[in-house]
Amino acid sequence: MNLLKTNIIGVYIINSPTFIDDRGTFLESYNKETFNTNIAKINFIQDNESKSRKGVLRGLHFQKPPYAQAKLVRCVEGKVLDVAVDIRDGSDTYGEYITVELSAENKKQVFIPRGFAHGFLVLSNSAIVSYKVDNSYEPAYDAGIRWDDPMLNIQWGVNESEVLVSEKDAKLPFFSEFKTPFKT
Repeated sequence: MNLLKTNIIGVYIINSPTFIDDRGTFLESYNKETFNTNIAKINFIQDNESKSRKGVLRGLHFQKPPYAQAKLVRCVEGKVLDVAVDIRDGSDTYGEYITVELSAENKKQVFIPRGFAHGFLVLSNSAIVSYKVDNSYEPAYDAGIRWDDPMLNIQWGVNESEVLVSEKDAKLPFFSEFKTPFKT
């Protein structure tokens, strides 16, 4: 497992070696001991998966404490642009974001700790995104911020007219309008 620190403390891009032979491929996508020793002590309790078509943008989502979630995200089919926004009040990188292209081909993963808004945009005809979380989903604590927030100015790499968002996501508050529940 190769770890790449990003410019935001706590967020890692993970490259796992893929072994290829005449039968196909093999990769170890998660190893608890390696993860806990090198990234963070996390107890993932649930795996989630979504399938979306080209242009679908899911996010930017997070769960408020005490149901905040850390995530380990990967794309097992297709290609997505994955985004994590630091919403930890007091953080040196508050309001900054990282983007990483995740794909079935590059097999990269991204670890996003608690205190981040997360989303992704499907770049291929369709994509399946799989992610581990370390806390239960609780609808009453579900929250988010707008994907097209001018203050964040996330570079999604597509025209807004090409983006498909849910009605719920289209009504999320702008970054300047929400009060973060996360403190550093």
